Amino acid sequence: MTALDLLLPPSCAGCDRPGTPCCATCLDDFGPPQRIQVPGVGPPVWTLAAYRGAARELVLAFKERGARALVAWFGAMVAAALVAVGPRPWTLVPAPSRRSAARDRGGDHMLRIARAVQIADVAQVLRLAPGVSDSVGLSAGERRQNLEGRVQVHGRPQPGTTVLLDDVITTGATASACVKALRRAGVRTHAVLALTSARPAQPG
Repeated sequence: MTALDLLLPPSCAGCDRPGTPCCATCLDDFGPPQRIQVPGVGPPVWTLAAYRGAARELVLAFKERGARALVAWFGAMVAAALVAVGPRPWTLVPAPSRRSAARDRGGDHMLRIARAVQIADVAQVLRLAPGVSDSVGLSAGERRQNLEGRVQVHGRPQPGTTVLLDDVITTGATASACVKALRRAGVRTHAVLALTSARPAQPG
């Protein structure tokens, strides 16, 4: 804790409640992993929360507003979820960010979360080629076209359950492009795990 922390105690990034970077009420927006249906993505896709309310605010605070203290919470949630998505040993493959976005955020936010999951290996093998645009505001078709042929694979994960880790599933374009790129490189993705999703959970 720094002197600045003592003068300005942390507040919850989800609801602004003082005293903690993430309060118990907002944390309750996340739960056990749920399967979601994402057309065009082969392996099972799991999410920890709907992309709304406190869960959305926490993801955005970590991703865009520098709330790095949340990495411990996200890392713990991902670690607990891995038991549901496949057997040990696990290897997390972070979904890549555009290089300019990663620079603006002070690093790759999904890589930071993956490294906080102490029970899994991390394979930073995916990169985005130049020319990928920000996906905000793009339609599903435009998102797919934006990523077509621009996800590059450098290296191979360790043997075991390979899990693609992402922050938000919206149309599924990113997950699909990453899974296809890994498949072309001879790597099987066993599951996709997202912190949040804009798509409904499967019934049952």
